[in-house]
Amino acid sequence: MTLFEHLAELRTRLFRALLALAVGSIVGYVLFPWVLQGLVDPYCQALAVLRPEDSCNLIALRPLEPFSVRMKTAVVIGLFVGGPVIFYQLWRFITPGLTRTERRYALPFVILSQVMFALGIGFAYLVIPQGLRILLGIAGPDVETMLSANEYLSFFLTTSVAFGLVFELPLVLVFLSLVGILQSAQLRAWRPYAYVVILVAAAFITPTTDAVTLLLMAGPMILFYEFSIVAARLIERARRRRSRA
Repeated sequence: MTLFEHLAELRTRLFRALLALAVGSIVGYVLFPWVLQGLVDPYCQALAVLRPEDSCNLIALRPLEPFSVRMKTAVVIGLFVGGPVIFYQLWRFITPGLTRTERRYALPFVILSQVMFALGIGFAYLVIPQGLRILLGIAGPDVETMLSANEYLSFFLTTSVAFGLVFELPLVLVFLSLVGILQSAQLRAWRPYAYVVILVAAAFITPTTDAVTLLLMAGPMILFYEFSIVAARLIERARRRRSRA
């Protein structure tokens, strides 16, 4: 295709991806009352340890805050609901530039990317109560923290999406190894620099500036990087055996 045909194709794919996000956001807006309790549950778990006698209800500080909270949550739910269509459109756009072997790998990775994103959100759901318990109690019992709905849900949604994206890291590295762009020796040589980049990225991604949340973010990224080195080595061994055969 010509450059303008590529741009037209990109416009079509982006439109369909945005349409999927819009439809998913509408679904998220409708489901918000049922989803809200699950979103607030980590805060309730943390508060039950720190101040069992207090209610875990969130407060709204501005008239439009409940609406903005519902819209923000709906978009994140829409990103998850429309994720298969969004990733499929991305796959369809890059498929013409891939070889037959690479196209065979692409679709399973699109499916796995959705699974890994969900696992990242699930992992965030498990660690957020522990992080909140540390953050809310770090100033001692004399400081009583009252969270607004916007502050808490922004923290929860940003952390969840960030963990979901972090869980995509091994898929990207393994895919690049499968198509021969990355080698395990390169990943091992880049390890010290990768650790620094991971810590810096975790500092920017995490919505708070505390070391606990940063380590909870950087830890899985470092483990995934090491897993990618092992996976790349196994891929290279399998490739060498096939070439000898």
